Amino acid sequence: MGEVKLVGTWVSAYTYRIKWALKLKGIAFDYIEEDLCNKSALLLQYNPIHKKVPVFFHGGKPICESMVIIEYIEEIWPHNPLLPTDPYERAMLRFWIKYAEDKGPSMWMVGEGQHKADQNSLEMLKIIEEKALGDKKFFGGDNISMLDIVLGLGHWLGGEKLLEAHKLHRLHVWLKNFKQVRVIKEDLPDLDAMLAYLRRQREISPATH
Repeated sequence: MGEVKLVGTWVSAYTYRIKWALKLKGIAFDYIEEDLCNKSALLLQYNPIHKKVPVFFHGGKPICESMVIIEYIEEIWPHNPLLPTDPYERAMLRFWIKYAEDKGPSMWMVGEGQHKADQNSLEMLKIIEEKALGDKKFFGGDNISMLDIVLGLGHWLGGEKLLEAHKLHRLHVWLKNFKQVRVIKEDLPDLDAMLAYLRRQREISPATH
């Protein structure tokens, strides 16, 4: 099927989306760590528009943007599916993926000190819990789906403590279950180490985004 490579960085939730998708499907790949403070010629050549990770290579052809990459992976390697087989269920899962993507990190920004923003974030999480998760173990039922991978962003934003503090019990249990799945648990950055690294990077390059 061609050589598979991934260019990413260990602090990027979007890089881990691709790692998890590949590992859940059992696809071997080479990983190349990128220094975003000193961007490589490889990154600038193959993602000249956004100059961001992840960049995915299959058979020498580059693909950018994490959701585009995951959809491509699902099409090329349909085993261990990350989307339901039923067309309606697949459409509904994609609806919630778009909802989560549109809201982005703001969904998890409860406790930032702005009452209106806090309320909006809590409302988003309650909608996801009630309408998308329901009583299921994962958003895909008994197995991890594409939506679970997308919402794994919660780990980077202190999701477990936030969900517990605001009594979002089902989402709290979901995130704990998600992080206990072997391929997720084996490849999840330590939050303290990640935050320390990001603080150092801001001190070294305050103008870098």
